[in-house]
Amino acid sequence: MSADKTILVAGTWDTKDDELSYLAEVIRGQGGHVLRMDVSVLGEPHLPVDVSKHQVAEAAGSSIQAAIDSGDENTAMQIMGTGAAKLALDLWRSGRIHGVIVLGGTMGTDLALDLCAALPLGVPKYIVSTVAFSPLLPPERIPADVQMILWAGGLYGLNDICKASLSQAAGAVLGAARAVEAPRFERPMVGMTSFGKTVLRYMVTLKPELERRGFDVAVFHATGMGGRAFESLAGEGAFAAVMDFAPQEVSNHLFGGLSAGEGRMTHAGRAGVPQMVAPGCYDLVDFVGWQAVPKALEGRECHAHNRLLTSAMLEGEERRAVAREMCQKLAGATGPVTLFLPNLGCNEWDREGGPLHDGAALAGFCEEIRRAVPASVTLQELDCHINDAAFCTAVLAQFDAWVAEGVIAR
Repeated sequence: MSADKTILVAGTWDTKDDELSYLAEVIRGQGGHVLRMDVSVLGEPHLPVDVSKHQVAEAAGSSIQAAIDSGDENTAMQIMGTGAAKLALDLWRSGRIHGVIVLGGTMGTDLALDLCAALPLGVPKYIVSTVAFSPLLPPERIPADVQMILWAGGLYGLNDICKASLSQAAGAVLGAARAVEAPRFERPMVGMTSFGKTVLRYMVTLKPELERRGFDVAVFHATGMGGRAFESLAGEGAFAAVMDFAPQEVSNHLFGGLSAGEGRMTHAGRAGVPQMVAPGCYDLVDFVGWQAVPKALEGRECHAHNRLLTSAMLEGEERRAVAREMCQKLAGATGPVTLFLPNLGCNEWDREGGPLHDGAALAGFCEEIRRAVPASVTLQELDCHINDAAFCTAVLAQFDAWVAEGVIAR
């Protein structure tokens, strides 16, 4: 068993000393090491820490005195959050930490989200919070691979109930640091977005074909968090190319569905990553199936995918708005972009004769794409459905051409 993993334990050591010390003791008791970071403002920890609050504030280009002088606890904690995020990333890059655990109430959780978001996917990151899984936490701020546990009964002081949460989290982050198989990227990676095979099927053909060509393929479930993970990795340059064939989260963001944030469909372009794009499921807006239909979507044709997820169909002018939004996002790309437009439909339910087919609205969307597509984007219109074999044939032809031209690096 590896005993050389170091976990960053971060929190307000002036007010949560007992709880943070307990986390540290559990980690050490399991053979791990601890590096302590203090993100408090007013008070002082009972014992010296490894990263002081002064270092945290200075990393944010500020100082503890400036945080105090702001007279606002929200402003003060944002200073500390910025500094903590920067230092955590520096500590990970230098190999001094292998995972992180942050503890807090609303203030500490706000800071924890910034700290964890600064660390790449694959770095174990745990948040122990009194508001874990709460609607207070906007999806766009939750790091793609963060783990959370409710700090039950732990608002003030230690007790047997909160120790159960704290000890689980301490063991989990150390275990994750020991067991994690971080991405090695030994083969060039293609990032792809999709949904399940009942609605989009191209990945069944494309994944083995791309692997046969010597590429690895990561398929992201584009239901909010999956899109966030895809965008994060695309922005970091993790992909040799992307096949963003399910950008439905753009529609979701426009019309109040399960959003991946305003930056969806932009990070690969900013990073200059070669992009193949298609409007899979552009005509649907996903919402939480066990909640009431959002007022803006009442009266629509809907598909209940399961008890968790329902999709509402967009109408003609709304689809045109989606087309304009997608084209505007692609206009900012600094790398090559090919937009595939299957004019017979973009999800299995909207085939002619299907339960969500609207030929006029589909035609309007295609017309708006033709009108709005930027000159920097190559538009390939395909006389097929996105789930037809002809779609995959066209995609692979473009992929092979880009590889031959050196646009996609092996």
